[in-house]
Amino acid sequence: MTRLLRRLPVAKTGRRRGTRPLRRLFDIALTVALFAVVAVLVARLEETATVERRGQASVGDGDSLTLAGRRIRLVGIDAPELAQSCRRDGADYACGRAARDALRALVGQHAVVCRGHETDRFGRLLAVCHAGDTELNRTMVEKGWAVSYGDYGGAERRARAESRGLWAGQFERPRAWRAVHGRASDIEIGLAERLRAWVAALFGAG
Repeated sequence: MTRLLRRLPVAKTGRRRGTRPLRRLFDIALTVALFAVVAVLVARLEETATVERRGQASVGDGDSLTLAGRRIRLVGIDAPELAQSCRRDGADYACGRAARDALRALVGQHAVVCRGHETDRFGRLLAVCHAGDTELNRTMVEKGWAVSYGDYGGAERRARAESRGLWAGQFERPRAWRAVHGRASDIEIGLAERLRAWVAALFGAG
C-alpha cells in the first residue's frame, strides 16, 4: 500500500504546483530587497565621495565659476543668464551681467573653496563654495542676485521682502527665461539636486 501511494503522481504534482507561486514571490521579494540595498549603498557612496577644489576663481556668470581648472556650478541657486534682461524703475537693465558682477565682487581676491559630490551633464561640479568666510551660494540669494533652486528658500523670502537685487524690479525666473530662449538644457543637474528642487517646489520652499 505504501509503495502504491508513493507512485501516485497526483499528490506529488499538487505539492509542486503549490510551492511554485511561493517560490516566485520569494524570488521577487529578494530581488527588490537587493536593489534597495544597492541603491542605499550608491547613495551613501555619493554622499561620502566629496570633491574639494580651492584656489583663485574666475567667475563665469551669477552661479558658476572656474576653480583649479574645474567648472563649478553653485548648487541650490539659479542666477540670471548673461544675456538676460530685467526691469527696474520702468527701464530694462542687464540683470544677468549684474548678477555676474555681484558674484565677482563677493569673490574679490579671496581664495575660494568649493565642496560637492555631484556633477551635472556638462561635467560641472555642483558645489557649495566659500570665499573667505562668505558662503557664495547663500549670499547670492540673500542679496537678491539669484533665486532658490532647491535650497535657500528662507534667504530668497528675505531678499524678496526687502526688495534686494532682482526683487527691486520685475524679472523672469532664470529657468523660465531659458525655456523661452532655448537655453533650458543649461540647468541640467544631478539626480539628488533635481529631487531637492522638486521637493522644494512641492512644499513651497522656493
